[in-house]
Amino acid sequence: MIEISEVSKAYGAGKARFMALNNVSVSVAQNEFFTLLGPSGCGKTTLLRVIAGFVDPTEGTVTMDGDNLLALPPHRRPVNTVFQNYALFPHLTVRQNIAFGLEMLGKPKTEITDTVEEMMALVQMEGMADRQTSQISGGQQQRVALARALAPKPKVLLLDEPLSALDFKLRKSMQIELKRLQTETGITFIFVTHDQEEALTMSDRIAVMHAGSIRQIGPPREIYDHPAERFVADFIGDTNFLPVKIVTAQGSEAQVELGSGNRVAARLNNAHNGGDVTTLAVRPEHARVVPEADGLMTGRLSNLVYFGTDTHYHVDLDDGIRFVVRVQNNTDMARVAAQGDRIGVTFPAGVGQVLRD
Repeated sequence: MIEISEVSKAYGAGKARFMALNNVSVSVAQNEFFTLLGPSGCGKTTLLRVIAGFVDPTEGTVTMDGDNLLALPPHRRPVNTVFQNYALFPHLTVRQNIAFGLEMLGKPKTEITDTVEEMMALVQMEGMADRQTSQISGGQQQRVALARALAPKPKVLLLDEPLSALDFKLRKSMQIELKRLQTETGITFIFVTHDQEEALTMSDRIAVMHAGSIRQIGPPREIYDHPAERFVADFIGDTNFLPVKIVTAQGSEAQVELGSGNRVAARLNNAHNGGDVTTLAVRPEHARVVPEADGLMTGRLSNLVYFGTDTHYHVDLDDGIRFVVRVQNNTDMARVAAQGDRIGVTFPAGVGQVLRD
């Protein structure tokens, strides 16, 4: 539906030239919940603003259904934007805020009335139609902003970190609500966030951005389980990084040698030559704490951190690497070690991912 091709955005000139976007290309499908994920300053909001028409790219093209989107001014593009601060009119009621965009489009009064009622039901705000937006909570304001943006039935809804101002529990519930709204309306959502959990929870696909470029695109499970490079593995969730030597490599599989001298099977996501010294990523939940004699690696338990649902075991390995093991706190779990104990760490063959830096 949306084709972004070789888009760049530069600010300044000469030595002061800064590339906010650097040759970005990506396709977004119809009825897709697509997320731009990355740290502050990576270019994700700039890319969203290029689609909306608030920023003109230095180079590249953006098309929607084959038509040149860059040739249209913002108000003529079939997109709407939900901003981080919602940008509601505090002197207007909920009903009036939702109706505003439809009135600006010159829609008939009966159509406006029916659409506003439909949108209030969609975001579950029926009982608050006549309240001013200054008299409702932050979560309710977010719903009103969504309803106002959805009312004109845009082809694409752009969301610029709309959940960042909400408290933890409300943010979690709104993640589910956003996905429900996208599914029910059939509108393509392009969502910007720096929150990995939001991206993993809601998205059909995620584009991980860094330094103005897209580093990996894929479904949440693929991004998490098969990161393409060290930055992606480090940014998405918690990861242990181990220096390893590749002993043998064939296709997508390799035999690697750990710092302890033990060998284990691992996954490859790009070509490596045998003998390369590289990095192995192992998620904390894939590892186990075992008696020292049974470990692929050994070390001293330096800290235990209780998180309610699980406990994190911080192990200082003998080769100087800090390794974290996440153990779920179920009723059958007994403490396997105490702080200061010598222990072993192991993980199954094939769970480690060999990365390019």
